[in-house]
Amino acid sequence: MQPHERIGRYPVERRLGAGAFATVWLAHDEALDAPVAVKVLAENWAHRLDITDRFVTEARLLRRTDSSRVVQVFDIGELPDGRPYFVMEYADAGTLADLLAAGPLPVAEALRLTALAARGAAAVHAAGIVHRDIKPTNVLLRGTPDGERRVLLADLGLAKNLAQASGLTLAAGSAGYQPPEQAEPGDGIDERADVYSLGAVGYELVTGTVPAAPGRVVRPERLRADLDPEVQRALLRALEPDRERRWPTALAFAEELERLAARTAPRRPRRWRAAAAVGAGVAVAAAAGVTYAVVPHGGSGASGGDTLRVTDSTGRVSVRVPDGWGGALRDSGWDPASLGLAAGHEPGLAVADDLGHWQDLGSAVNGVFVGIGEHGDLAARVAALTHSGCHDDGTRAWSGTDWHGQVRTWDDCPGGGSVTETALAPAGQDPAKDTSAQPQVYVQVRQDGDAKATDGILRSLRVT
Repeated sequence: MQPHERIGRYPVERRLGAGAFATVWLAHDEALDAPVAVKVLAENWAHRLDITDRFVTEARLLRRTDSSRVVQVFDIGELPDGRPYFVMEYADAGTLADLLAAGPLPVAEALRLTALAARGAAAVHAAGIVHRDIKPTNVLLRGTPDGERRVLLADLGLAKNLAQASGLTLAAGSAGYQPPEQAEPGDGIDERADVYSLGAVGYELVTGTVPAAPGRVVRPERLRADLDPEVQRALLRALEPDRERRWPTALAFAEELERLAARTAPRRPRRWRAAAAVGAGVAVAAAAGVTYAVVPHGGSGASGGDTLRVTDSTGRVSVRVPDGWGGALRDSGWDPASLGLAAGHEPGLAVADDLGHWQDLGSAVNGVFVGIGEHGDLAARVAALTHSGCHDDGTRAWSGTDWHGQVRTWDDCPGGGSVTETALAPAGQDPAKDTSAQPQVYVQVRQDGDAKATDGILRSLRVT
């Protein structure tokens, strides 16, 4: 979608993100002198009346909820080409997915955030609506004048009236957050479907990993050894495959999480960082850009001998890694703003034997992050990265059949491992002179020991 100068009466500043059906823009309400988010139906769906109706219905459902815990809709309209748009409050502090970029949160903070999201879901349910797609990217954060953050539930694109939900015939939801009754057409759902999704959100905030398929969830204590048994029980009850055994309502789940949060951390938890602050300042910048779903190992990979090829959710990015590195895969993209480039959502993936400790250079981790960067001087941003406690072993040139660039190596990190940072451009392109003609690729490799696997990983890279 091409940038707009104005959408209706709203001058546009920049794109915030894009999905399969719509693009969201940051704009300005001149009458109220306030930033707003404007969601516009994608051009390729404009001819589909069912999609157009669903888009407009989302705005109406958000408006109907009328809660401070759910993103508010201020206006609705049409572009000159007939595509609908609606205007919402702007969540300036990012999403729960952005907070997760730095790894698992302190337990009390994770429980409090999940509880606030659950109260948002309770407001949706009170309006007679089931969300059907609660996940970290759909839980937004907005700053307040006192420096705190409000938690807002967003994106009702898959929502349905609870009165109609028992007759649903189509599967819906996102992998990792989807209850079993949403995966099978015709099963019918109620608000306990959202309780399952909230449990998956809480599980990820606590462990750093989205749970496996229903009935195969790894107990949280195996991913976070110091976890209170009551916290584990609360999360696993929400993730019960049998909805009769889950928390009966989102409000009941929220109240239990609040009780546990108060007991776990009697002192006030640290303030949350805005999404814009997540980036080059964290220990490993690549992970800060990964802002979408985590899927269990095996979801996108195909084993080949002693290596494993993994692919992102768009199918545009794939790379081959040693088989033992395939413990978990984050496959749903990244935000190049984490490296100081233009904000947006671009294809990318991260795969490692332990994604939960990706940020901790004192832990033994083997893994790879790959992200496409369409705009800006990627090479300069990678050259500016630092890793505290590691030895800068210098930069070398690298070239392959399809890509060339500079590889920078950091070794003797606190945990004894190494990190390599690589900015790649298509063969024949000078990234210093031509940074936008074709996609550039950022590759980060963490290894427990010397950086021996980097060249093989770079040679295996495929980007379409």
